[in-house]
Amino acid sequence: MDTPAAGRTYQVRTYGCQMNVHDSERIAGLLESAGYVQAPDEATPDLVVFNTCAVRENADNRLYGNLGHLRPTKDAHPGMQIAVGGCLAQKDRGEIVQRAPWVDVVFGTHNVGSLPALLERARHNEAAEVEILESLEVFPSTLPARRESAYAGWVSISVGCNNTCTFCIVPSLRGKETDRRPGDVLAEVRALVEQGVLEVTLLGQNVNSYGVEFGDRQAFGKLLRACGDIDGLERVRFTSPHPRDFTDDVITAMAETPNVCHQLHMPLQSGSDAVLKAMRRSYRSGRYLDILRKVREAMPDAAITTDIIVGFPGETEEDFQATLDVVAEARFASAFTFQYSIRPGTPAATMADQVPKPVVQERYERLVALQDEISWQENRKLEGREVEVLVAVGEGRKDQATGRLSGRARDGRLVHFTGAEGIRPGDVVTTTISYGAPHHLVADGPVGSHRRTAAGDAAEAGRTPSTPGVLLGMPTVGAPAAG
Repeated sequence: MDTPAAGRTYQVRTYGCQMNVHDSERIAGLLESAGYVQAPDEATPDLVVFNTCAVRENADNRLYGNLGHLRPTKDAHPGMQIAVGGCLAQKDRGEIVQRAPWVDVVFGTHNVGSLPALLERARHNEAAEVEILESLEVFPSTLPARRESAYAGWVSISVGCNNTCTFCIVPSLRGKETDRRPGDVLAEVRALVEQGVLEVTLLGQNVNSYGVEFGDRQAFGKLLRACGDIDGLERVRFTSPHPRDFTDDVITAMAETPNVCHQLHMPLQSGSDAVLKAMRRSYRSGRYLDILRKVREAMPDAAITTDIIVGFPGETEEDFQATLDVVAEARFASAFTFQYSIRPGTPAATMADQVPKPVVQERYERLVALQDEISWQENRKLEGREVEVLVAVGEGRKDQATGRLSGRARDGRLVHFTGAEGIRPGDVVTTTISYGAPHHLVADGPVGSHRRTAAGDAAEAGRTPSTPGVLLGMPTVGAPAAG
């Protein structure tokens, strides 16, 4: 029997972090389970869903600007619906429909599963529906997902965060940490691998505090080892760990589990102990560098990346110099660098000694210049080395013009390599690095080897995996029966 949404088309627009990207896969899966179909490129969809982020600067202005641009399209297409979800929806709630009354549905981070029912209710009642829950209704992984990639997949191991960093609004929007049971995580990983996926990234706001809910401090290391026992799973990554909870058993598990990639993304945020204290980061620079030393002792080839905030309230020139000193010692493969900006609702927003914008800009430029130089030096060390590359879709803007293809090495570095007939996204090649640039590697010689994979077959056929949801004993979700 057709559902009320049968044949209606949808488009999901995603902003923000990997958690949001994965949430959008869940949103797409839910909509398709309810009868929607993905809108063709350039077509006007019957439904546009904005999956928003509240962390980025000017997130509010970006959302309302995009909603404004969409209003004439909606006016010209009777029956079109607009939904807003994600962190900004959780924060702004009913304010969204006050500022943009042409929005039909607003839903929060805790009730993604309600979206099909809310859309149908809004259509039936011809009025906006706003539903924001204060705590998680169902774990997102109980929901179906329409995956974006044939060869790589996100798997959430936890949602929410128990930390209280003064610059971050995520805990108030995503809630306290909720962990999935290891068996449920592994079942989802196996379901993806059975459909040809070669690489899985384990996701959480703080992956290495995983197990706090069921009282096992070493649960994350055990989970990594268990992933090593899954036949066909070639690469395991994870993001993001917190230095406070980073334990030696995780390092050992990374080093001893062959399919766990020697890649670590661990936010530093600042190299100044005084600033770290003001951020409530609960570790100091010495502890951070000690973790890096242990990782490199166990895995000398590890590529380590980080996040850094410049210009946190009260940051002095001496504090900033401490950050430069740690960056110089850490030798990061790359770093995501951010200029601090006020996020309403965070403790840092009302702190004294906000650093003037020109000072923040100047410090930011110095940090970027230092890190770019380090990244270039570290990448040039790989010249002449053979690397294994999982071929990706469209990672390089100039690939079409140069005849190159792109993919990721096992350590996460982006590699542009000379293409050859028959190489498809999802296949695995080996190639020799001829040049290390600051932000990528180039291999201009012929491919050393090419292995065709089930993921490549799926990508060539235009298939991506779908997971029906891994139930956790919670209520099932979906549109109510028509009545």
